Amino acid sequence: MKEACGIVGVFAREEDVSRSVFFGLYALQHRGQESAGISASDGRRIRLHTEMGLVSQAFQENDLSHLSGHIGIGHTRYSTTGSSNINNAQPILCKGTSTEISLAHNGNVINAVDLREELLDWGIQFQSSGDSEIIAHLIANAPADNWSDRIAYIMRKLQGAYSLVMMTNQEVLGVRDPLGVRPLCIGKLNSGWVLASESCALDHIGAEFVREVEPGEAVLIDDSGITSIYKKPRAGVLGKCVFEHIYFSRPDSLLDGQLVYSARMAMGAQLAKEHPVEADLVIGVPDSATASAVGYSQESGIPFTEGLVKNRYVGRTFILPDQRLRELGVRRKLNLLPQILKGKRVIVVDDSIVRGTTTPHVVNLLRKGGTKEIHLRICAPPIVSPCHFGVDMATKSELIASSNSVDEIREIIGADSLGFLSEEGLLRSVSGKRSEYCMGCFTGTYPIPVQLEMDKLVLET
Repeated sequence: MKEACGIVGVFAREEDVSRSVFFGLYALQHRGQESAGISASDGRRIRLHTEMGLVSQAFQENDLSHLSGHIGIGHTRYSTTGSSNINNAQPILCKGTSTEISLAHNGNVINAVDLREELLDWGIQFQSSGDSEIIAHLIANAPADNWSDRIAYIMRKLQGAYSLVMMTNQEVLGVRDPLGVRPLCIGKLNSGWVLASESCALDHIGAEFVREVEPGEAVLIDDSGITSIYKKPRAGVLGKCVFEHIYFSRPDSLLDGQLVYSARMAMGAQLAKEHPVEADLVIGVPDSATASAVGYSQESGIPFTEGLVKNRYVGRTFILPDQRLRELGVRRKLNLLPQILKGKRVIVVDDSIVRGTTTPHVVNLLRKGGTKEIHLRICAPPIVSPCHFGVDMATKSELIASSNSVDEIREIIGADSLGFLSEEGLLRSVSGKRSEYCMGCFTGTYPIPVQLEMDKLVLET
């Protein structure tokens, strides 16, 4: 399962804004590792720099020095629509009939194909194969003469997930779709303001968390401060992605008024109530399941320990392993502490099982290390349907739970027992109501109708 993107926007007269955006993106690196970019303005023109790779690879000191000004937005990408190449890197610079904007997008627009055809009929020429450029052209060419009407227009047109930061050479805007699928928050930075996917980005640049942008809301930041310029009336359910709590967001971020770490601990505690088992130790699959393993331990009274060590930099290289290294599989990502686990009955807490290809390698690694019993506990219900709102997860046929029972999955992965967190237990852990969260990957029912799986490369020309 691949991350969503990370976005940042800053308006601050007294700050080195491009540097603030850079370090904000640095805090959001976990949300995408394919490309990164920053747009900045000094009030006269917008300058843009994008590059492939990690945030630290995409920018050198002289790049930031050319991005001068008090207005800036940034993006770190994982591709959910469009291939991984420099043409699809963000932010996007777009000139319309009445305005020039730069835009960064986190999410996935499910009616992108139809909208692209409409824009082609308008005479729009596309430079990328992503849905983000479609959003940018819709806004820049909207039949409206003010921001409130432009936002209302795009919210009538777009279907799916879109948290946006945008800028002109005078202002920064933040927009969150009416379902609220992806997060977006507001922070106060000295005399200025910050928008970011997660509150951990605010912490890294010394900004104070103020609140989240509400679903269906647009805010504008300029010299007069921050103003809520549009709020779409709520109609029906929300569709906030519950996987932000389970996996995507950093544990030190605030989400829906709750610390993500606390939500994950609650998931582990709930798992202990729903799926108790006699064991000697509790371990988590690092890093996202560590807090849940602690919660399971505290609720069950079974000691927590670290049994697996993660190499955090595996996969973040352009050098492919040879056949011998490929055969080592998960050992390049995880290594075992056999002296701690040998001969023990171990509860292994993980965040999810998607395709079911990695988990058997983890179980086999533990077996080879001498673990006596392996009881796998999963912080999410079985995933039976793909995500259509900005997570590159898998197709339905690739999801192991779409065609196998829990006991069949247990047999495939080789664990002694297997327990998934219930849907109600998950909602209880995040202190949420079913009407607030998208549970489509667990139920096959989405907050808006989805008829077909869309290939992420469907807009490639």
